[in-house]
Amino acid sequence: MAGHHPCTVAMEASAGAHHWARKFTRYGYQVRLIAPHYVKPFLKRQKNDAADAEAIVEAALRPTMRFVEPKTADQQAQAVAFRMREQLIKQRTDSINALRGYLYEFGYIAPEGIAHVPDLAEIVKDKRSDLPDLVRDLCKKVLTHIDELTEHLAELAGKIAAMSRNSTMPRRLQTMPGIGPIGALAIETFAPPMHLFRRARDFAAWVGLVPRQHSSGGKQRLGKTSKNGQRDIRRLLIMGATSVIRWASRKGAPQHPWLAQMMARKPPMVVVFALANKMARAIWAMLTRGEDYRAPALVSAA
Repeated sequence: MAGHHPCTVAMEASAGAHHWARKFTRYGYQVRLIAPHYVKPFLKRQKNDAADAEAIVEAALRPTMRFVEPKTADQQAQAVAFRMREQLIKQRTDSINALRGYLYEFGYIAPEGIAHVPDLAEIVKDKRSDLPDLVRDLCKKVLTHIDELTEHLAELAGKIAAMSRNSTMPRRLQTMPGIGPIGALAIETFAPPMHLFRRARDFAAWVGLVPRQHSSGGKQRLGKTSKNGQRDIRRLLIMGATSVIRWASRKGAPQHPWLAQMMARKPPMVVVFALANKMARAIWAMLTRGEDYRAPALVSAA
């Protein structure tokens, strides 16, 4: 490739595609990464290397095709931190549930969640409990493993918080209620540059927070939330919106009249997704204009 005349290179946006995109760009190539689900409709008959290459070329030549922006090495490093965090959380959850299952076989019941791990540890360490010695020793090993995973998660959370403090975009995003260090860094890591979206709704649709359409014959039919976009950002926005609504339900929402009206007449989950959609649109506006978050202005009655 280094000795070839620079041209346009099209690839599926797989795990290693971003690495090769950076290399080819240094040699003067114009790289176009395409999401695999956009290539699949152009695949003819059976799957093989030649058919895959033809499908990628056909997809890259479409004038309305959407391409994936190649990630930098720093963005991929941050993505590894997020994936590692998800893996550690899953391993800890699996270990906690396994410990609950072991103790349940001997009549000890505990609710789900990490908050109840001390209760499980108390049962295991209590010499008066009728646990067999073998089960007690094995459960102690599981508890040690849970503690190690918790320490790793705390260390990783500190690194993510430090990365958020040292970057301009995450600091700006954290001025919005419901956006913390993890959510702000996720947007910087996984979201493409905001100038690629024509309007705020396009970014909300890319995240997967707009209604699914099944329209025909000029009649608009809207369904449930599409959930077709970037799942990490969507999940964190929904969690942030949930925390904002819980805080508003306890303290009231005098600074957010729209949210107060929605909470008064809509089911909680509908309000959560609606607020997450508004947060995605506000993020687009903040990043395209280079401004911090501004609370909605109160309108006084005449």
